[in-house]
Amino acid sequence: MAVPGRKPKPALQVVREGNPGKRPVREGVKLPPAELVEPDWSSFFPASRLPAKPRAPRGADDEELKEYRREVQVWQRLKLAQEAAQFGREVASREWARVVPVLQMMAGLTSVDRSTAVDYCVCVARLEWCERQLSIEGLVTMGQRGPCRNPLTTIASQYRTQLKAYIGELGLSPSARGRLTPPEGNEDDEDSVFD
Repeated sequence: MAVPGRKPKPALQVVREGNPGKRPVREGVKLPPAELVEPDWSSFFPASRLPAKPRAPRGADDEELKEYRREVQVWQRLKLAQEAAQFGREVASREWARVVPVLQMMAGLTSVDRSTAVDYCVCVARLEWCERQLSIEGLVTMGQRGPCRNPLTTIASQYRTQLKAYIGELGLSPSARGRLTPPEGNEDDEDSVFD
């Protein structure tokens, strides 16, 4: 009920970004700069040896044919996993080379940030693999009860959500970069914390 002479309260309050109250902002913990070493991507995307493709039995009965089909399905999954690992190693390495040097200059990545950078690269590689497979297989596949959504769409969505978190953490979008404070560039400064 409105009271004469009073302004009604807005139903929705506006939240402002930045520091409108001009309160002092803590700088945070300063860490020494570090040269991050690219990991061995084969520990994340291991290479495996693909066994020989099963051969179709001649003159087999129904049970032998069912067993053969199961063996072929296992072999196909192993082959796909081997391709995914090779693809993942290449994409993660490419992403590391593209992003980490920039982040070291822009955000001052340190040794404690290495695992975040590695996880980011793994996430990018797996998301690209999912998107690639979706392009090959299609968004709709045949399930036991007919056409259904490809399960890779769910996996890609989960990786995309995780990627957004890494982008925010590492400052890899225009808005996230605006929140970063670049490291001091003057190495000759006598007041440097790391001297």
